[in-house]
Amino acid sequence: MESTALVLAAFGAGQPQALNGILRVWEMTQKEFPKQKHALAFTSNMLRKIWQKRKNDPEWQKENPLVPPEVMEVKGTLATIANLQDQGYKNILVQPLHIYAGEEFSDLKSYIQGLNSIQTVKPKWQPFEKLVLGRPALGEPGPEHPYQEDIEKAAKALAEDVKTASGQNAALVYMGHGNEYFSPGIYMEMQNALNELYPENQIFIGTVEGSMSLDYVEKRLKHAGVQKVLLKPLMLVAGDHAHEDMSSSEPDSWKSILESRGYEVSCSLIGLGENPAWAAIYMDHIRDAALKAGLEL
Repeated sequence: MESTALVLAAFGAGQPQALNGILRVWEMTQKEFPKQKHALAFTSNMLRKIWQKRKNDPEWQKENPLVPPEVMEVKGTLATIANLQDQGYKNILVQPLHIYAGEEFSDLKSYIQGLNSIQTVKPKWQPFEKLVLGRPALGEPGPEHPYQEDIEKAAKALAEDVKTASGQNAALVYMGHGNEYFSPGIYMEMQNALNELYPENQIFIGTVEGSMSLDYVEKRLKHAGVQKVLLKPLMLVAGDHAHEDMSSSEPDSWKSILESRGYEVSCSLIGLGENPAWAAIYMDHIRDAALKAGLEL
């Protein structure tokens, strides 16, 4: 079997309305690379369990008929790769849909490295000829693809968000996920890139986890004299974090807290994956990974 199998590895989404950010990238990948085998994987154990439960719930499926089979049958990256290998695919390219090289990407990379370490007694029984991994939207450290260039491309992909906030005469505040184990430096560099590219706009990034909390952001909003804010997720999907932590009417949401401090707040519940310019970043990273590995797409 000569064709390359492409695996999109997303963290995942639990609610059907949040799937659009993933499915728009999925659709673009099939359009851009029509000759290849395509598969979808979720890296979140928790989210996979949710879909596995729904798979055995005919009533839920009846109430949600638009969820595609790729999601209803979704598996983890290891199981997805194993299934493709069992189908005869020897060349597999895994493209992460993660935003940056954080915890989920680090774990995914270790899986790929582990599989590539397999050595069979007879070379012909090697499970893969080439098993390769693309890089996240904001790149990863290393000299091969300077991540600063990836950040610059990502900042350019957010031009419509900036335009929307400007039209509302509002500061643009992104909610990223963050991680308590990883430095928030990549978010700071992204914010700097946005500020340099759009100097006439006020743009800030905060995170759900880690040190760039809402308090961190609000101090900068206050210092800048901001009165009006547009909140938007800096995440592939507008999932639970966007609906609950960012925009809900609960007193501890970002929207509620900022409003209690005197800001006028609006929210955009659109994941990055729904932005064609952002989705195109993953297409470029697939091409880069294939070129490096000598794979034809």
